[in-house]
Amino acid sequence: MATRTIGLIGVGLVGSALAERWQRAGWSVVGYDIDPDFRSRLEPCGGTAANSIAEVMTAAPIVVLSLPNSTVSSVILDDYAPVMKGKVIIDTTTGEPDEMAAMGRCLSEKGVRYLDGTIAGSSAQIRTGEVLVMVGGEAETVAECADVFAAFAAQTMHVGPWGAGAEMKLVVNLVLGLNRAVLAEGLSFARQRGIDPQRALEVLRASPASSRVMDTKGTKMLTGDFSPQARLSQHYKDVRLILAAGEAAGARLPLSQLHAELLAEREAAGDGDLDNSAVIRAFEPTRSPSL
Repeated sequence: MATRTIGLIGVGLVGSALAERWQRAGWSVVGYDIDPDFRSRLEPCGGTAANSIAEVMTAAPIVVLSLPNSTVSSVILDDYAPVMKGKVIIDTTTGEPDEMAAMGRCLSEKGVRYLDGTIAGSSAQIRTGEVLVMVGGEAETVAECADVFAAFAAQTMHVGPWGAGAEMKLVVNLVLGLNRAVLAEGLSFARQRGIDPQRALEVLRASPASSRVMDTKGTKMLTGDFSPQARLSQHYKDVRLILAAGEAAGARLPLSQLHAELLAEREAAGDGDLDNSAVIRAFEPTRSPSL
């Protein structure tokens, strides 16, 4: 069987992990990132670094976007629409749902098939194939791209029309982010009460309070290993999207509002490029305990 080619725009933490999985599954990956250091990540996993977005768009029938936000996606897709006719665009970006739905409608009118295929899970979980993909778009296109998703995800769920993948990602990230913050507060509380935090984590994992976040982020929090799998600044961006979507819907999100304050504090302190497990620093004691 001939080697299949997939295009990739955005070779950050998520993009580079995706490229590794596709190469392992037999795809030829052609990618581009505005940062030359990020482009160089493609070569170790057998990919090809392109010199421009246009080169990626013309090289592959399926092009995947892994970008900071949906505004960047929208600008790129608008600029390169003339060379995308007949192609499939899979946008894994965590973005604004209405903006992504509008992209799907606009591109469809131009003969381009668009999916918002958002990913629940970190770059580390992509590398081990443990993530969930939530896809918005036309069912026929989702089915056509099943092998693209299966190469890196444990499960793919078609959740509705264009924009539905982005909507569902905000729901997942709301709950996941608060799980992380609660774990951070609990471990900090244990430490400050004189409990061995490693023992506290073991007990939590065995208790009804257990969550997958304890497996993925617990040790990072305890050891202070904040090498990024998913950056704190990216989740802060996601929480701002959640709050904006909640305001538009008239939803009350008091916990997410508090979460945003904690993340803003850590970003201002210089933790934005650290792993999102660095939220535990928001719970460090501000004073010595009373004697």
